[in-house]
Amino acid sequence: MVAKNLTRKDISNKIYKNLGFSRNFSLSLVDDFIESIISELIKYNKIKITSFGTFKILNKKERIGRNPKTKIPAKISARRIVNFKPSMIAKNKLNQK
Repeated sequence: MVAKNLTRKDISNKIYKNLGFSRNFSLSLVDDFIESIISELIKYNKIKITSFGTFKILNKKERIGRNPKTKIPAKISARRIVNFKPSMIAKNKLNQK
């Protein structure tokens, strides 16, 4: 099975074809939506989109990792990551046959 990435351009093209907005407006709509999700995550550390899922920021601690090729230990710095948990509605739609 070949994995396909869904790009901003793909989403904006679907909006352009289905809703009839211009290509530029569709792309700016997608960009604004993504920016609003990121800014809300930064502000509140958690956002819930009903019937879709929850985005949450997790703090990872600093740790010692290992380069798998050379086996040399390396320090992995502390960082923040985004975690996504799909809603039950989304899970059920994905598992329908």
